Amino acid sequence: MSAPESTMDKGAVVAGYDGSEEARKAVRWAAGEAAARGRGLVVAQVVGFPPVPEAVPGGAWPRPGFLVAGQETAQRRAEAMLGDIAQECRRAWPDLAVSTRLLSGRAPDALAGAAENAELLVVGSSGLTALPRLLVGSTADELLHEYHRPIVVVRAGDEPPADDDRKVVVGVDGSETSREAIGFAYDFADRHGCALVALHVWSDLPLEAMAVTPTEHDREIIEERGKPLIDESLAGFRERYPDVRVHRVIAVDRPAHALAEQAEGAALLVVGSHGRGPLRRALLGSVSRAMVHHAPCPVAVVRRHKG
Repeated sequence: MSAPESTMDKGAVVAGYDGSEEARKAVRWAAGEAAARGRGLVVAQVVGFPPVPEAVPGGAWPRPGFLVAGQETAQRRAEAMLGDIAQECRRAWPDLAVSTRLLSGRAPDALAGAAENAELLVVGSSGLTALPRLLVGSTADELLHEYHRPIVVVRAGDEPPADDDRKVVVGVDGSETSREAIGFAYDFADRHGCALVALHVWSDLPLEAMAVTPTEHDREIIEERGKPLIDESLAGFRERYPDVRVHRVIAVDRPAHALAEQAEGAALLVVGSHGRGPLRRALLGSVSRAMVHHAPCPVAVVRRHKG
């Protein structure tokens, strides 16, 4: 097992693991990203064995020592699982520094604490069985709200695109949080040789208007107003990442639908955790959650740095 919590985790890529196929896919994604960034990989697993009466036949409270034995068994199993996935990553990325951490407590708190000094936290979108799926889904949702660094959510069904058709999609709304997301997307695209799709969804319309097909004149007005916003949002990044090919897309649609459509076949979708103003924060917050659970590719959720 790895050393206690220390500066060894600073700047690392931390991946949550529970033995499920989705978590395994997330760890391998994290390992590839850690190798590309020149960072270490920390694989963390949260072990808990709560005193639930239903866990004992007949619904009686567990006998003395039952919980201790169960906890020890769960820890041994987790250690073996962590060892296996760590070895798998070392074989695939021989130069990658891989360490493991066995954690206890509430999963969101434990993972956020383990990744406090990390460069990136990566988790799967669901777990082993129906109940773990619910719990891990809740964990991901809590982390989206509370974790202050970028988090990537990966699903087992996410398949990488062909090398000649790689793209990164980022949502653009003109907010400071959107600027953070754009910077993350540019950096990822540059590192992995991807094109960047900067998507602005025109949402300054009444929600009921989304059901009406806009006229050609409407589209011209929307594009006229949207292009300067995208250009202003990308300012500075184009000079910093001159090799990244950028495609600007302006859509009149529900934000979640437009993002999911553009993200088809993407290597990564990047969204901010909130947008401009209280209403937009609520809308885009719900969009980021929708993308985490339904996007056709891994999703990075980026929050605005504080201080």
